[in-house]
Amino acid sequence: MTSPKRIALLGFHLESNSFAPVSGEWDFRSLCYMAGGEISADMVLPNPSLPTEIPAFAAEMHRTGTTWKPIPILVTAAEPGGPVDHAFFLDTMAEMERRLTEALPLDGVYFSAHGAMTTPENFDPDGELFAMVRRVVGPDVPLLATLDLHANISERMVHETDVLISYRTNPHVDQEARAEEAARLMIEIFAGMKPEKAFIRMPICAPTTTLLTAEGPYAEMIDFGQRAKGPEIANVSVVAGFVYGNTPKNGIAVIVTSRGDIAAAQVLAADIAALGWDQRDRFRKDMTALDDAVAMAVACGGDPTRPPLIFADSADNPGGGGRGNTTWILAALVESGASGVLFGNFIDAALAETAHNAGEGADIDAQFNSGGETEFSKRFQAKARVVKLSDGKCVGRRGIWAGRSISLGSSALLDLGGVKVLVTSLRKQCADPIFFEMMGLDIAEARSVVVKSRGHFRAGFDEYFTPEQVIEVNVPGLTSPILENFDFDGLPRPVFPLDKNATWDGPPW
Repeated sequence: MTSPKRIALLGFHLESNSFAPVSGEWDFRSLCYMAGGEISADMVLPNPSLPTEIPAFAAEMHRTGTTWKPIPILVTAAEPGGPVDHAFFLDTMAEMERRLTEALPLDGVYFSAHGAMTTPENFDPDGELFAMVRRVVGPDVPLLATLDLHANISERMVHETDVLISYRTNPHVDQEARAEEAARLMIEIFAGMKPEKAFIRMPICAPTTTLLTAEGPYAEMIDFGQRAKGPEIANVSVVAGFVYGNTPKNGIAVIVTSRGDIAAAQVLAADIAALGWDQRDRFRKDMTALDDAVAMAVACGGDPTRPPLIFADSADNPGGGGRGNTTWILAALVESGASGVLFGNFIDAALAETAHNAGEGADIDAQFNSGGETEFSKRFQAKARVVKLSDGKCVGRRGIWAGRSISLGSSALLDLGGVKVLVTSLRKQCADPIFFEMMGLDIAEARSVVVKSRGHFRAGFDEYFTPEQVIEVNVPGLTSPILENFDFDGLPRPVFPLDKNATWDGPPW
């Protein structure tokens, strides 16, 4: 009888914005920190809290009929934020190594990562993690990792793994599919397939608003790679990167993994990269000025025959390290007298607590950012009525969080007149209609919706708004698509579009 393949399951998810405050241990433990049996128990829940990839990988291994045994090691994740506290990273890696060593012998390792993590002392902790795993399990045990398409890829990450598989969709709705792909490729490797990888990093660090996959230059790079795949190509990953990581490994990356044919991998990788470089001028996007956006919202509120609009505060995206508490758009809408507006979510635990203490139906002086101002998050005060209170617990309905148990923390819906504001305690970008719906709101009745999100809201709110009804507003914030607003000191310069004279001579081969 064939003995089961022992496959270790690990995960470490963080997208690090170098301009945001450090992400500490609490940020991980408050979202996801599980080890051993805790992982096994969560994987089988109807609405797990683990990153989607972990249960999806296990389910696909079972579905294929493979005789295997999952060996859960440690999985942790935090909302996008600043670099991970270095001591916490080292402690977590050491705990992973201890548990991995105790689990030997292993036949395979699946690692679910984001790929854009940094620490204040290390610009490539993902590479460090993969190297640790390789050191423990040895050179012959397959190590496959899935990554967010906003990962920043280092040579070490590519070298230490057998296959790196990035998402193909932005908004991200294919985590499950990519984990399933990892499972199938691991089974191929068990059967004798020898992966060969070609890796190119290009001098393009694009604004995140230009990296959607429904259309645009990045979408065309992905589509070209997928269409060009043949039997000799196992995986094509075109990785957009995360410019706010501000590291030497930034830049759009192309990773092509072949089934034993390095020449085929190199040819396809070079063709994809050449397409992207030729289209580099398209990695720019105009934003709508705040005054113009407010005028649109006022017009929508005053004329029910106009199509409703959704306004994206891309510059304060909690999904990219933003704190979710800038007031530029909120203050302008209230002061303009805009009506029929839903605004979500403003992250302010102190204001949520004030609302809960006052109770539903109470009138309060809402102090936004009462705990202190920063360069971007200015205070704002307005009269408000507490409409509804919630503990913030819900199950995602659409888009990136569909089917997942999530928590916004203590939450309140405040009515500021023509603007209803969802105030939450925990950072989470407004990417799912359930955030408003759990407060009894009908999005279809709104004239304008404002979301603190860069792009994932598109997959959640597309049942209400077409792409033509999306307005991206140019305001300050930690995730502003206007890259000239930041003092980048770690990027590999020159790099396009920050450096208009950036050149590229093609891949090293």
